[in-house]
Amino acid sequence: MEILRTPDERFAGLEGYAFEPHYTEVDGLRMHHVDEGPREGRQVLLLHGEPTWSYLYRTMIPPLTAAGLRVLAPDLIGFGRSDKPAAVGDYSYARHVGWLTGWLEAHDFSDLTLVCQDWGSLLGLRLVAEHADRFAAVVVANGFLPAGETRVPAAFKLWQAFARWSPWFPIGRIVQAGCAQPLTPAARAGYEAPFPSARFKAGARAFPRLVPTTPTDPASEANRAAWKVLEGWDKPFLTAFGSRDPIFRGADRVLQKKIPGAAGQPHTTLRGAGHFIQEDRGEDLAEVVIRFLESNR
Repeated sequence: MEILRTPDERFAGLEGYAFEPHYTEVDGLRMHHVDEGPREGRQVLLLHGEPTWSYLYRTMIPPLTAAGLRVLAPDLIGFGRSDKPAAVGDYSYARHVGWLTGWLEAHDFSDLTLVCQDWGSLLGLRLVAEHADRFAAVVVANGFLPAGETRVPAAFKLWQAFARWSPWFPIGRIVQAGCAQPLTPAARAGYEAPFPSARFKAGARAFPRLVPTTPTDPASEANRAAWKVLEGWDKPFLTAFGSRDPIFRGADRVLQKKIPGAAGQPHTTLRGAGHFIQEDRGEDLAEVVIRFLESNR
């Protein structure tokens, strides 16, 4: 497996992202994470999705730590400051779950509150189901756990085809397309930083095809098993979705209906927020998380 590593200078001077890097070796790969806030604070695990990295949470981390929370924000393998296998075939759903599990166990994190979006939910909800004793609460912000049992929208099929075949894969523009508000040039540069060339984008190109879209998909059985656990999950579970997210629209209602811990929680719709809710309403989402944790001590 050929492994690429983005040069550190690519991350120098990024606007709003001056967090000290931390690294963990997982299966021979270097995985990066942000670790901010008091060590004795309640731990919040922020999981990003496609094609972003922990930079996505840069406006949320300061208010969360100011509230006394310890914030952990890893970069998935293939993204951010983490190592990047160079071939699309090096990535699978199971491998991503395994890499995150290895990171989680290496630090022996527990009593975590998961905050997840996009692929962060596809991976994070698997972690919650498979390591339930390590998690105390969940906040899903524009996400779901598919098991290949629902119809795939035509728009998603187009996205899969684009990621697979387009010679042009502009990360900053892709993130902008998922935002309701315009990104600044500095923000677009932040999203482009991990990818000095097209060779570094294999992980980003792989993700769309790894989403389970049929009941026989390689990940579908494991996700169905995860759902059996989640359907008995009675710890606090909150949804906070953007009103203008076309990808996961309506998924919040399914989560609220199927997961016992969602009953009676102050589920939130953030008006004017698109798919990348952290960009459009990041500070507001942070406040939602803070209030949720304060009400579930």
